[in-house]
Amino acid sequence: MSAQNVGSMDGHQAFRLHMVTWNVGTAEPPADVRSLLHLDSQPATDLFVIGLQEVNATPVRYISDLISEDSWSHLLMDTLAPMGYIKVTSVRMQGLLLILFAKQVHLPFIRDIQSTYTRTGLFGYWGNKGGVSVRFSFYGHMLCFLNCHLAAHLNYALQRMDEFEYILDRQDFDMYNTPQVLDHRVVFWFGDLNFRIADHGMHFLRSSINNGRFNLLWNRDQLTMMKKQEPILQEFEEGPLCFKPTYKFDRFSETYDTRAQRTWFGFIGKKRKPAWTDRILWRIKPKAIETEDENRSTSSSADDDEYPIKVTQDMYTCDVSYGVSDHKPVIATFNLEMRKKVETPVVTLTVEGHWSADEDATFTYTILENFESSTWDWIGLYKIGFRSASHYSTFAWVKDDEVAANGEVVTVQMNKNELPLLAGDYVLGYYSTNLQTLIAFSPTFQILESRQAVTEGLLPENINGHEK
Repeated sequence: MSAQNVGSMDGHQAFRLHMVTWNVGTAEPPADVRSLLHLDSQPATDLFVIGLQEVNATPVRYISDLISEDSWSHLLMDTLAPMGYIKVTSVRMQGLLLILFAKQVHLPFIRDIQSTYTRTGLFGYWGNKGGVSVRFSFYGHMLCFLNCHLAAHLNYALQRMDEFEYILDRQDFDMYNTPQVLDHRVVFWFGDLNFRIADHGMHFLRSSINNGRFNLLWNRDQLTMMKKQEPILQEFEEGPLCFKPTYKFDRFSETYDTRAQRTWFGFIGKKRKPAWTDRILWRIKPKAIETEDENRSTSSSADDDEYPIKVTQDMYTCDVSYGVSDHKPVIATFNLEMRKKVETPVVTLTVEGHWSADEDATFTYTILENFESSTWDWIGLYKIGFRSASHYSTFAWVKDDEVAANGEVVTVQMNKNELPLLAGDYVLGYYSTNLQTLIAFSPTFQILESRQAVTEGLLPENINGHEK
């Protein structure tokens, strides 16, 4: 177990983070990913962050995925939504995909979401390699997740380092206090980083792995070696590599590469040596240091002391049971212990009276704090178990003539013809167009079965595209 700590932990609260990185080798997803997500673990996970590399990105497939999302995202949403997890956001650059899921209760406190990407393939013009990132404020603490796919092959360790530094330099966010990746309080860097095991021959590698003596390989792991030379890497933490190297396997097996590799001219090439190419690291922003020229610090140390954060890694492993790719997925679970800086939602939603499709329904919303509200904001009606902000049954626009004032109670109606005919448990969710996320929810309430449903003996089914 590894940990980092900043400040005292009085009044802290712990949140569970589950991360996965997997180079899926253009494969379609397996039928079941429940064991990959450890859905039966206790305490339950609060945040899921999944980073994939080499998602199928042929031109036709990529355009199709942009329209209706890719098969991996669909499977993850189908798996997590019934457990109460909602897709908050995602970012994709060709084969690189990063997705964030959270419990519904946390969504009002996940704010300032931004994403970006950086290409490093073909001198920065092609996105088969590079990095995608998502940053957001979690109860006021600035977090950033960076999913990378770096240059391949044993002899390109320095190029991988150059690519990582290039990505850090190029990725900018429109945030005054965290304009770049390393400005965030906590950064998670993960993906197919492609660092290999140097010097050792194939026989020694496989013998050490088969005997579970992974420690014999650590000192020749390129990323471990680079950490001794590169100051930026020394700021990142990683758990011990007490699991099998995750590359390269024969597909649908737990056997390392046995197939003959053919070169461009048909000659037989060497088999790939096993390596820990797939990694998950993290960094807590170092304490601010006062500059010599200015009697000020580069960040607020007082704020860090008042609102400390601690990152503890509980698990770091791979799951060799999945065989659709020549890489095995790597899993890491963390405890994020912190004092909340933000505990009040910016909007409240209140359901008025009983709801059914027999009459128009009424609800109110009140803006409690200033935020980038817009007349293009809307309130969606969501059945419990919904997948994402766009997975609503119906919606209504907010006050359409002007932005509501703080404290103003705004009444909105939903047309009865848009309401579900059958009974079910629902919530209302306020979607901010500028913030691009759901920022408030009503308490769960029940929509009653309509007279039409009773008269016609309707059963749950898709009516006009919605489960009525």
